[in-house]
Amino acid sequence: MPFPKEMLNHNEDVVLDLRPHWWYFARPLGLLATAMALGIVMLAWDGAPNLLNLVAGVGVVVALGWFGLSYLRWATTSFVITTDRLISRSGVLSRTGVEIPLEKINTVFFRQTLFERIIKSGDLEIESASEQGTQDFSDIRRPLNVQNEIYRQMENNENRKFDRVGDSIRGQMGSPQTSIPDQIAQLDQLRSQGILTDKEFEAKKAELLRRL
Repeated sequence: MPFPKEMLNHNEDVVLDLRPHWWYFARPLGLLATAMALGIVMLAWDGAPNLLNLVAGVGVVVALGWFGLSYLRWATTSFVITTDRLISRSGVLSRTGVEIPLEKINTVFFRQTLFERIIKSGDLEIESASEQGTQDFSDIRRPLNVQNEIYRQMENNENRKFDRVGDSIRGQMGSPQTSIPDQIAQLDQLRSQGILTDKEFEAKKAELLRRL
């Protein structure tokens, strides 16, 4: 099911909403195929001992149960990229989740074995300045594309933030003739208020100094 719109912030849009790659089902499908093959053999064997028939039947039931549970977990696991944050949620009855604001993300790594490259699956490792630190996400579809999309949205988010800061400065200063030193002082005030990070302050300051 898609990510609920009511959980989005104002002016926030969903960019990617992914379920785990189909390789997520490899083990339960393998067990189910083995159990069904054993069951077919037992049905074809006229003189099969009752104990073996019972074992085969139980094996099929267990395999079906594991596959059904795996499907529920797959259907309730989501990896979402929005214009503001990265969200991961999972769980059938009890739910767990991780949310990382895009401005907190430092680096995104992806890992793929040769086989995973063939089936277009892989893992992502995201380093951030949030409380969670480094987070690993497995069974991601087309991880390189997802990595690129995260960086693209990080850049877009940064640009929107600079636009808001510029509007805020113009609104608070009133006059378009405000001197550059005064604008830098205003930026420093925004930094002290926590609106700007040190990195954003230095970038905007450098941009203003280039105009001198």
